[in-house]
Amino acid sequence: MTPRFRLLAVPLILALATACGSSTPAETAAKPNEKIKLTVGLFGDFGFKPLYDEYKKTHPNVEIVENVTQFNDHHNNLVKRLATNAGAADIEAVEVGYVSTFTALPGKFHDLKQYGLDKRQGDYLDWKWQQGLSKDGQQVLGLGTDVGGLAMCYRKDLFKKAGLPTDRTEVAALWPTWDAYIDTGKKFAGANLDGTKFVDSPGEIFRAMVNQAPAGLYDDQDKIIVDSNPDVKKAWDLSNQLSQNNLTAKLAAFSPPWNTGFAKGSFATIICPAWMTGFIQEQAAGSSGKWDIAAVPGGSGNSGGSHLMLPKMGKHPKEAAELIDFLTSKDSQAKVFKEEGTFPSIPALYDDPSIQSFTKPFFGDAPIGKIYSDAAKALKPQHLGPKEADVRTAIGNGLGRVEQGKQTPDQAWTQVLQDVAKIK
Repeated sequence: MTPRFRLLAVPLILALATACGSSTPAETAAKPNEKIKLTVGLFGDFGFKPLYDEYKKTHPNVEIVENVTQFNDHHNNLVKRLATNAGAADIEAVEVGYVSTFTALPGKFHDLKQYGLDKRQGDYLDWKWQQGLSKDGQQVLGLGTDVGGLAMCYRKDLFKKAGLPTDRTEVAALWPTWDAYIDTGKKFAGANLDGTKFVDSPGEIFRAMVNQAPAGLYDDQDKIIVDSNPDVKKAWDLSNQLSQNNLTAKLAAFSPPWNTGFAKGSFATIICPAWMTGFIQEQAAGSSGKWDIAAVPGGSGNSGGSHLMLPKMGKHPKEAAELIDFLTSKDSQAKVFKEEGTFPSIPALYDDPSIQSFTKPFFGDAPIGKIYSDAAKALKPQHLGPKEADVRTAIGNGLGRVEQGKQTPDQAWTQVLQDVAKIK
């Protein structure tokens, strides 16, 4: 699942240079019926627990323990553990913003081809499979769990109070473009609803806009192009319009106030990759029927998605690889989608009747399966660079400074370019 890549205003560890060497596997051959403990390092709830129970029915000798930490802590800790060759879980989840950072270190991870998992290539979206390969394309370092095809979640009750349409088709027609989305926000703001803004914050809006462009923060030669890509600057300018027009609730994604903002109705719209639906349902449990889902401005796009990787320091890589295979299988991805909302990275599921017809009462029986299947089919993936997450953090910090009134957009952009130039 990718519940959890964010443009947070939090400094991230940039130093993986010390972790570029190979590590010696601590592999121990398991004896027949030997009790084996496998640890799985995650950031948030991936919906795996029912799958563990199912897996252990056929693997009674395997104990599975989850280690769950916050998004930034998880990835930063993995950086440190790879650098010291100690402390990583048997299986580590890596979010798409970081995957190219870790696949650039093939000496730190097992090649899943050693365990026959190259057989899975035909299951995946081609670009999703490529994301899990080493930079030279020779090693399979991670298998995908999900993709984050985009939609827009919105509060029907708040739209009604603001005099806006509530039907998802009519809502989508309000914002065919991001300019139209901002205009809709201004109309919403004109209703002066107490305690409610149009959107949570500008960070994920920026990310969605950039993800819809032909190229994002890097070119295909791994050069950062923030300063030269006009689509990045356009997304910056439009996102800051949300702040300048007082349309944001100033709630940083995945902060405690943001979490409670769902239940309090602090914002009426939010960028909504498939995994976000599960998070909304968890945080706004008392708001069933108030939320709905419409198409995102500008068509499609991707926000998030993860891979499961196998650090070399694990003691039982063969058994861990078998668990990765199970957790990312077609059946497992379908089950996790229906329970948690994370959308499969296996395209054979997109036309599966059980996916196409899937709805959720919490979202007014919105056709979630069809919405996200259509979004996934329309995805046009971008090349991701080795410090993707760090670049996005620098930009997110700049958006936050504008939102908080600490800098003008031009001042913040100048600092963003200076900060990005330091990322090597």
